[in-house]
Amino acid sequence: MRISPATVRAERDRVRDNERVVPLINSTRDRLAVAFDTDVGHVTDEQYEREVDAVFADGDVAVNVAGLAGLLRDLDVEGDYPGFVVDELLGRELAATIAGGQPLSLLAEATFHVADVYTHGDAAEAAGQDDLDAALAAGFQTRLPGWAWTETESPFAVPPE
Repeated sequence: MRISPATVRAERDRVRDNERVVPLINSTRDRLAVAFDTDVGHVTDEQYEREVDAVFADGDVAVNVAGLAGLLRDLDVEGDYPGFVVDELLGRELAATIAGGQPLSLLAEATFHVADVYTHGDAAEAAGQDDLDAALAAGFQTRLPGWAWTETESPFAVPPE
């Protein structure tokens, strides 16, 4: 794999134009809302596109997101099961990278598994494609607003004296 600024730009465009991600974000949020007995706002296409642009505007993050996404897009292991571990590892890492630092990166990794369970790729696609979609959904749904706890100040913050 060779990554250049042009590669990163092309990957940004592919991620931005992936029409499967926003519906997957919203269905994942619906499942999590039921599991945690809470309301979670849905994400619009415009919110997703703006957030993709924000992730790719940070070159250090963008190169890693592009590399992980490219690996997943092309990953196909004969018989699929032996590749299960590597596509899960790459998917978790991609979701965490998109989400940002702790605690969001850990939440995105956990959310990746929820999204992945309900994501099934086309038989003609590489096995890693559904993990790519799940990782994008998990990472972006974690960064985007809609969760009440992320929209208020933490009660654990200690103000400077």
